[in-house]
Amino acid sequence: MGRAFVYVIVGGGVAAGYAAHEFFKRGVSHGELCIVSEEPVAPYERPALSKGYLLPEAPARLPSFHCCVGTNEERLAPKWYQENGIELILGTRVKSADVRRKTLVTATGETISYKYLIVATGARALKLEEFGVNALDAPNVCYLRDLADADRLVEVMQSCSGGDAVVIGGGYIGMECAASLVINKLNVTMVFPEAHCMPRLFTSKIASYYEEFYKSKGVKFIKGTVLTSFDFNFDGKVTAVNLRDGSKLPADMVVIGIGIRPNTSLFEGQLTMEKGGIKVNSKMQSSNTSVYAIGDVAAFPVKTVGETRRLEHVDSARKSARHAVAAIMEPESPAEFDYLPFFYSRVFTFSWQFYGDNAGEVVHFGDFSGTTFGAYWINNGHLVGSFLEGGTKEQYEALAQATRLKPRIENLDELEREGLGFAMSVNKKHPSSKDVGGSSIIVEKPVYVWHATAGVVIAASVAAFAYWYGRRRRRW
Repeated sequence: MGRAFVYVIVGGGVAAGYAAHEFFKRGVSHGELCIVSEEPVAPYERPALSKGYLLPEAPARLPSFHCCVGTNEERLAPKWYQENGIELILGTRVKSADVRRKTLVTATGETISYKYLIVATGARALKLEEFGVNALDAPNVCYLRDLADADRLVEVMQSCSGGDAVVIGGGYIGMECAASLVINKLNVTMVFPEAHCMPRLFTSKIASYYEEFYKSKGVKFIKGTVLTSFDFNFDGKVTAVNLRDGSKLPADMVVIGIGIRPNTSLFEGQLTMEKGGIKVNSKMQSSNTSVYAIGDVAAFPVKTVGETRRLEHVDSARKSARHAVAAIMEPESPAEFDYLPFFYSRVFTFSWQFYGDNAGEVVHFGDFSGTTFGAYWINNGHLVGSFLEGGTKEQYEALAQATRLKPRIENLDELEREGLGFAMSVNKKHPSSKDVGGSSIIVEKPVYVWHATAGVVIAASVAAFAYWYGRRRRRW
């Protein structure tokens, strides 16, 4: 039993949805394209899970955040795939792949053959057991990577409102989930081994700003230590978290955000690996010319930093997906994937964006007692990275353009004095295209309801809901 397609996408996350949309735009014929996904739903905008999905009021729910609403394009609900002749094989695990024979075998025993394969398998959340801590499948220990995780987290969160929540990890998931837990009226304690939150990106000065705000909302921070074990009750629920420093924290629920690992096992020993992912060239093509990799799983040459990297962010997933499809459909095109690394987050009243590389010396600028501030990273005498909190659309665009141009910096003190004005002046000299950075820049107010503007209201009518959604979908 088997089926054959010209193009097969394995994986059903953000990258898969944007790849499908690009195939459609480039005229793929009915019956040529297939998506095989372990998830039971069509591809969706994963960032919504740690943002709108966890809100206590008017939470985001499917089908509202299927791809490609994250870039203000049409929403690809299951019907869209059917109408455009794209086969969705959902809730199906691929148990083996043979890139030489160009076949996949599913857990149901079906063989799917292809001419071109796009690997969009993404990553999985790291589990506590991989670090020697056994959660014993406690029902109140939560992760957040897919829709099932989000549903479970919401259920647990709602069942212990007013209780104690412990967040393990100080990265993206930890920070965004902690904000949502606070909004849901839980008492939150964050635990992580580093000296400050978001250690892979933030400087200590930037981190301190956000940590102080979180503290003002009641969040407690315990740094420099790690989880060692849990206490359980007779129902198997966690009642306390034990830390290496000897602390014991009461817990009605625990959220784990300790990182992710790319899903590469299907292709190990068959494709060249690097940086924990599948190594690809500037066309997202792997060591097997029929196989392309995109999103979290792809290690690709980042021209602006001069090395191969694997980037774990939605913007990279979207852009690499479109680029890979363009390379497949137009094989003679010489275009490279000239990507400017881009990261962002929106929590509470905050909205920050980062571009480039956080290497070298740091120059902070702006008002760290106010709402708009930032930083530049200078490496080998050139601007290589930039960060801005509370900027406007024009300011973010200017920052992205200046970072891409990598201007020479002669005087760090002068750069600090100029601050954001430096990027604005560079942008005036070198006007940017609409999309100069890693992302189409969309600046909106934060997603949280209690900070929403008066125009974003929750009304009973369908018209009011549509208006609300049209504004909110940009935030993911």
